[in-house]
Amino acid sequence: MPEVLDIVVVGGGINGAGIARDAAGRGLSVLLCEKNDLASATSSASTKLIHGGLRYLEYYEFRLVREALIEREVLLRAAPHIIWPLRFVLPHNKGLRPAWMIRLGLFLYDHLGGRQLLPASEGIDLRRHPAGAPLEAGLRKAFVYSDCWVQDSRLVVLNAMDAAERGAEVLTRVECLSARREGAHWRVVLRDRREGGQREVLARALVNAAGPWTAEFVEQRAGLNRAQSLRLVKGSHIVVPKLFDHDFPYIFQNPDGRIVFAIPYEDDFTLIGTTDVDFTGDAAEVAITEEETRYLCDAVNVYFKRKIGPADVVWTYSGVRPLYDDAAESASSATRDYVLQLDHGDGQAPLLSIFGGKITTFRKLAEHALAKLEEALGPLGPPWTATAALPGGDMPNADFEGCLERFRQAHPWLPATLARRYLRNYGTRAERLLDGASDVAGLGEHLGDGLYAAEARYLMRAEWAQTADDMLWRRSKMGLHVSEATKRNIEEWLDRSRGSRERQESA
Repeated sequence: MPEVLDIVVVGGGINGAGIARDAAGRGLSVLLCEKNDLASATSSASTKLIHGGLRYLEYYEFRLVREALIEREVLLRAAPHIIWPLRFVLPHNKGLRPAWMIRLGLFLYDHLGGRQLLPASEGIDLRRHPAGAPLEAGLRKAFVYSDCWVQDSRLVVLNAMDAAERGAEVLTRVECLSARREGAHWRVVLRDRREGGQREVLARALVNAAGPWTAEFVEQRAGLNRAQSLRLVKGSHIVVPKLFDHDFPYIFQNPDGRIVFAIPYEDDFTLIGTTDVDFTGDAAEVAITEEETRYLCDAVNVYFKRKIGPADVVWTYSGVRPLYDDAAESASSATRDYVLQLDHGDGQAPLLSIFGGKITTFRKLAEHALAKLEEALGPLGPPWTATAALPGGDMPNADFEGCLERFRQAHPWLPATLARRYLRNYGTRAERLLDGASDVAGLGEHLGDGLYAAEARYLMRAEWAQTADDMLWRRSKMGLHVSEATKRNIEEWLDRSRGSRERQESA
C-alpha cells in the first residue's frame, strides 16, 4: 500500500517551496518534488527585487501593490541576510511621465503598505547627489524611493529547508510522471531522474506549482481539461562590468512606457533588466535574443554617460513568467497578480493550480493556497509564517551588520570578505557551515577562488546541491567570480563525495 500524505506539491520554485513550508508548519504531511534543481527556472531568473511594483500603480493594481509593500517588510524581517534595503534613483526625463504623476505615485507607494522599516521617498538634485555623476548632464532632477534586494534562488532554498525541518520531504531531480484521482486521493507516480527508480504515493490534495509548465501538468500529467489560460512572458537580463561606483540602483523610464533597472551586482558588475516578451516554445530552452540585448543596452545608454553594447555583456539570463492570461494588450501590462484554481468535486481529491504571482508575494500566496485547500480538506490550522524567520534569518532586530560584527569577533581567523559572504548567504547557519573550524585549514580542501570543501559539504548535505551549477549559480552567484578550473575542482570533489557516501551506505 503506498504511503498516504496530506499534500503533494509539484514544482520547486518559490510558490511550491512557500506552500510546502506553510503546510508543513501546520502539521500536515507534505512531499515536494522538483524535476530539476530548486529554483532552476523562473525563480532564479528574476530582477532580484522584493518590491511593491511601482509601475503597477499605472494599471490600477492597488491590491497587488499594497500586499507586496506589506510583504516587503515582513520578508525583510524574516531573512535580513539575503534581503536588504536599496534606495532607487528615478531620474526625471521631461519627455516622459510628468513630475506630478511620479510624485503622486511615490506618495501612494509610501503610504499604501504601512511602511515602518524603510525610509520615505524624496526628491534630489542630481547635480549635487552622488547618483548624478555617471548620468548625462541634462538630467538634473530625480526621485529616490525604497525597495529591497533579494537573493532569489536562496529564498527558494530557505523555504524548502524550513519545510524539511518541519517534516516535509523535499525531493530534487524527481519528476511527477503522472497523477490520477482515486476517490478521495491522488495516486502520484514519481521518478528519480538520476537513479531511475519509481515510487508511488497517495495524497489527499495535489498542488500544481509547476510554473511555466502549469497548464501542461493539468493536461498531460493529471489528465484533466485545461480550465484557465496561462500567458508565458519572457524576461531577460544582462550583466556588464559595473557602470558606477556608488550603491544606488537606478530605475529608468523608456519611451515605450516600460522601465528598466540598472542595479549594483556582485560588487564588480551592473545588472540591467528586464524585457517583457510574449513567449512560445520550450520554457526549458529560454534564452535572450540579440534584439533584447540591444534593447537593454539602448535603454540605459539614454541615461548613462558611458555607453555600452553587446560586446560589454559578460553574462545573461532569461526566465519565463507564468502569468494569468487577463487578455491584456501587451506583455508588460499583463497582470502580475496570482490566481488560484481549485478543481474539486464532491468526494474528489482536490487539485490546486497556481497561475501568476510575484516573488515578493509568495508567502501570502501560500496562505491563500492553504485557505483554498481548507475548502476541500477541512480546517488545516492557523497561518503562522508572518512572524517566523527563515533559516539563518534569526538575527536580533534583523540587524545584519551587528550580526556580522559578532560573527567576525567569534572567528577572527576568517578573512573579512569570506566572513561577509558566508553571513550574507547563510546567516546564522554559517556556524553550521564552519562545523567547529578554528582556522582556514579547518575549512578543508581549497577548491579555488575562496571556495572550500566545508561550504561545498554544507550545500550538499543541507541544501540539496548536486552539481557545480547548483552551488555556483543557484546557491550563490559565485559563478561570475570563479575560473573554469574551480568549476572542475567542484565537480571532481562532488564525484569523490558521492562515491564515498555510496561506499559507506553499502558497507
